[in-house]
Amino acid sequence: MTPPAASPISDDSASGTPRPGESETSFIAEILRGEAAAMGNLAKAVEEDPNESRHWQQAIDMIADCKGHVVLTGMGKSGLIGAKISATLSSVGVPSHVLHPADAVHGDLGAIRPEDVVLLLSYSGRTEEVVNLATILRADGVKRLAITVSHETDLARLCDAHLALGPLEEVCPLSLAPTTSTTLTLACGDALALSVARRRSFKESDFHQRHPGGSLGDGLRPVRELLRFRAGTNLTVLPDSLTVGEALEQAWPDQSSSAIRHAGAIILADSNGRLSGIFTDGDLRRLILKQDNPLQTPIKEVMTSDPRHLLENDRLNDARQMVAEFRIDEIPVVDDNGQPVGLIDIQDLMTLRVTGDSMS
Repeated sequence: MTPPAASPISDDSASGTPRPGESETSFIAEILRGEAAAMGNLAKAVEEDPNESRHWQQAIDMIADCKGHVVLTGMGKSGLIGAKISATLSSVGVPSHVLHPADAVHGDLGAIRPEDVVLLLSYSGRTEEVVNLATILRADGVKRLAITVSHETDLARLCDAHLALGPLEEVCPLSLAPTTSTTLTLACGDALALSVARRRSFKESDFHQRHPGGSLGDGLRPVRELLRFRAGTNLTVLPDSLTVGEALEQAWPDQSSSAIRHAGAIILADSNGRLSGIFTDGDLRRLILKQDNPLQTPIKEVMTSDPRHLLENDRLNDARQMVAEFRIDEIPVVDDNGQPVGLIDIQDLMTLRVTGDSMS
């Protein structure tokens, strides 16, 4: 089964002159719909055609069984797409690097080892430099996987496994600039990488190990690494049997010292040392407005009992979601026994830029 060709963007002339009355947003939408239609056709072919499914299974097996690196190669735009596919493979635990096909035949073939798999990209399947490299690799016994238009291309015949995008029209009004073909090639690379990651049971902790930097890495860090307010250091955990006045006095015994910044909430524990409540600045303001003798009030009566909290091994993403969903400014953090170990303040999350747009 060959995926039906996607229609190119139609214009009144070969120069790509806009049609009368056509807005730029309509043109953009037409481009996106064209690429989406081509993607849908490819997905349908993979799902419904047993022959295509077999080719995909071979490709996934080849990468999953690779003992070396997956080497990406392609000329021009295909080479740029190959760099992204290589980066995605590395992110999900598949060692990968990029090799320019022209450089390969001019002294860089040493970057390819016998245990590697080379993924060659060329929509036409006729790109001279890529076909020449595939010929050399076949002679050397290196495993080869290609992505081209069909299983009948020169490049496809030179490879051990092959994925076909099917005939398609580029959404470029001139049907010349690589657009739809590169989008589908990139999507195939994503599908291969994620399928192999699934096969290998790749976990969030594995991803964090390979991506410790940036907002993605931050989001997978355990909250214990974030804690600025720690029990026994600058956060006092108090028994819930105290009055409000006693709790305030013990939580901040030395108000004259500015050397240590204290939390804006009091963490309360029961007789077994487990988290039982939290008393915030907002709770104190409401109490003062409602009662004549607020400092004599048992704090257990006015604290937030059984507050929402996190375990110390929960992720920063969990903290972000809790703040966004429940609009709370302080989150107690407890150990496996339910005993408080610290407090996360919303300012800590904003400093690490892990709250994202959900906090706007």
